[in-house]
Order: sequence, then structure tokens, then C-alpha cells
Amino acid sequence: MNSALKINNEHLRELEDEAIYVMREVAALFEKKVILFSGGKDSIVLVHLARKAFWPAKMPFSLMHIDTGHNFEETLDFRDRLAEELGVELIVRKVQDSIDQGRVSEETGINASRNKAQSVTLLDAIEELGIDVAIGGGRRDEEKARAKERFFSHRNEFGQWDPKNQRPELWNIFNGHKKFGEHFRVFPISNWTELDVWQYILHENIQLPMLYYTHRRKIFHRNGIYLAWAPFMQLKADEEVFETDVRCRTIGDITCTGVTLSKAESLHEIITEIAATRVTERGGRYDDRRSEAAMEDRKKEGYF
Repeated sequence: MNSALKINNEHLRELEDEAIYVMREVAALFEKKVILFSGGKDSIVLVHLARKAFWPAKMPFSLMHIDTGHNFEETLDFRDRLAEELGVELIVRKVQDSIDQGRVSEETGINASRNKAQSVTLLDAIEELGIDVAIGGGRRDEEKARAKERFFSHRNEFGQWDPKNQRPELWNIFNGHKKFGEHFRVFPISNWTELDVWQYILHENIQLPMLYYTHRRKIFHRNGIYLAWAPFMQLKADEEVFETDVRCRTIGDITCTGVTLSKAESLHEIITEIAATRVTERGGRYDDRRSEAAMEDRKKEGYF
């Protein structure tokens, strides 16, 4: 058997126990709690962990999705089905509404994306609903800015993150104290890797959107990345749309979600593919190409 498929159950159980412990701490410390749900594999794993953490009771978190208006239809369908199955509140806030209200200006041009605009929509929703804590699926192995963040990430009254002024977390003792108007982001799977996530999905038989498996899709090539094509996307003169077999490693706004040329049609094949790749998970995210500090800049502004 391929070594990537030799699942270390003890290792996964330790990661699961840690994540469940963090979620129970969140439930005990805060009142208005949401899981930031993108429809991607990490947020789906978060929901699975939350169900296990509080079973047989219903998990004490609502799901919140910041809809850019440029999401994959498969993601939205999966989101709606899962919320209905769980019987939990689904909060959807739309970037288009922020644009219509003049809260943000929509980017224009070939590389236009609404991904950055999500920060304003998210912060407005947190203030509107009085949210104390938003649980996210960020992992430290994804990107260097994420590697700087603790489990409990304090955000000031403007929703901003200060990487130089984080609170110590010795022996997993978390400080949830905050002033009025402040909130926290919490990342229960911080210590997981991409391979851990996929092996856990296999071990727990977690259902995912079919975007993660090989399927036929119209794509084009830009600056070293294959991007899924949609009618609202502008093409450069030398860019050509063609159809081939691809899958997503990470899912977000269509304008910045890179796709992978792949024949992986099962979880076993995906795990083997991930174990062999030398390209990072976010190496296919077009928005991270804007600058070396793109992710950190967005996080300081209130990004997930």
C-alpha cells in the first residue's frame, strides 16, 4: 500500500481531540458563535468536528457564508443541503449588497476579483449580528501569514489582526477576554496539514462537493495557473478557453480559485496525488500572487 494511504489513526485522533477541545472552549467562553463556512473541505471538516464535539446535542454554532456572487454553483448547493440536514441557522451575507450600498468599490479590469471585498462584508455582518467569535478552517501549513496565528486570534474593534500583539497559549489555556466591539477568530485545525485533512476525510467518510474530484470543466491558463472559466471573467488576447479534466484543491471565489489537472476520481487517488506534489495548496490561488504579503495584508484588514 502507498505510504500516503497508511493512515495513522492515533495521530488523527490526537488532532481531532485537540480540535474538539478548542471548539468546546469556544462554546463555553462566547455567546454569539458562528462557523465561517465556505463550502470548502476545511470548513466541512470543521462542521463534522462540531457535530462530534456536542453529539447528541445540536452543535451551538450557526453557519455563516460570505457570498462573493462568483461562487461555484456546486458549492452553494452543497452549503444549502448541509445546513438543512444539520437543522442549523445559515447566515448568508453578499458582497454584491456591500457594493450596492457603497461600502466597497468593485474592482475592474482583467484581474478583477471580489475576494478582497469579502473582508468588509464579513466585518459588517459581525457588527450587525453582534458576533463574539467566528470559527475558521485556517491551517498553519497553508501560508506563511497563517503560520503566525494562534488558535484564538484576537481582533480589535475595527476587526483588525495584530500579528505582533498576540496572546500566549501555554498548555492550551486560552484567553477569551475582549472589550465591547471586539471579537475573536478561532482556528481549531491550526495544527493539521493538507494531508491530515484528506486522510481524516477518508477515515470519517465525509462527503464533499464533487469539485474536489476529477471532472470536465472549461478552463484557461494565466500566469502559471489554470483557472476555471465563467462567463463574467475577462480574457487576455492570448488566453484561450478549453475543456479538460481538472479538480480543485481549494475552493473560493471562481476568479482566484486555481484548478489542478488531475485524473484523481477517489479519495485514495487524491491522497496519493497530494503526497507526491511539490506545489503548495495555496500555490494555485491566484489572489496570493498579488504580492508576497498578500495574505497577511488581507488578514490585518479583517480577512478570514
